[in-house]
Amino acid sequence: MIKEEILKWSENLTPWLITHGIKIIFIIVGSYVLNKIIIKIIEKAIRAAVVSNNFISVTAEKKRENTLIRIFSGIVKITIIIIATLMVLSEMGLMIGPILAGAGIIGLAVGFGGQYLIKDIISGLFIIIENQYRVGDYVEFNDLGGFVEDISLRMTTLRDLNGTVHHIPHGEITKVSNLSKYFSRVNMDIGIAYNTNLEHVISVVNKIGNELAEDPLWKESIIKAPQFLRVNEFADSAIIIKILGETQPSKQWEVSGELRKRLKIAFDKEGIEIPFPQVVVHQAK
Repeated sequence: MIKEEILKWSENLTPWLITHGIKIIFIIVGSYVLNKIIIKIIEKAIRAAVVSNNFISVTAEKKRENTLIRIFSGIVKITIIIIATLMVLSEMGLMIGPILAGAGIIGLAVGFGGQYLIKDIISGLFIIIENQYRVGDYVEFNDLGGFVEDISLRMTTLRDLNGTVHHIPHGEITKVSNLSKYFSRVNMDIGIAYNTNLEHVISVVNKIGNELAEDPLWKESIIKAPQFLRVNEFADSAIIIKILGETQPSKQWEVSGELRKRLKIAFDKEGIEIPFPQVVVHQAK
């Protein structure tokens, strides 16, 4: 009895495998190949469509291209998976009509209750179109800051300097501060004693900035050498001077750290005092 059932089952399975089974294999393989082909077309189209700009570095262009490729490739991949799944279910004998009708009803319900989702997607489209930031940029918004690891239509993924990953829906972003778009800045305030020769300080600061910009280990990271800009403030215990320079995107922290180290060594050598807060007490006569 069991043998007869197995034989009957195999007799029914063999024609199904020859017809529908082969079609399912073709659908799966074809979907995989189609996905690869479309992604290649998208990649070439985006790299050709992104126009070069004299004010934008090659690295910045690559960031924008890679971000757009990642987003559109994800959309294509999801679309192909959905279509291929429906085709496979149809070949397996399932009626996809009710499934599509049910999906329509679910979509209608989501439309009424998914206002936040729609807001996230629309905001994401504007972020992408306006090129506000790209994968690899360091951005700050909503009291959070970090490097952009991923951008989808719905949200942005950040990793902060502590290594913590933050997922922020686009609809919640009200202001974006991009710290690494096209270039970054060394913006440093240093206090010096009131009795210091200011012209001497300026010459030392400019000399150290030029030496750093010409150093083979650092010159690739520096666009404009850090230089004295102005006397920024007369503080209680020090004259505050401002030093400004330009670096490659996201290199400002490394360059600033090296500049501080070199300035401290040079100031010690030149007898330039970096004062600490002091209180002067006058004794009444």
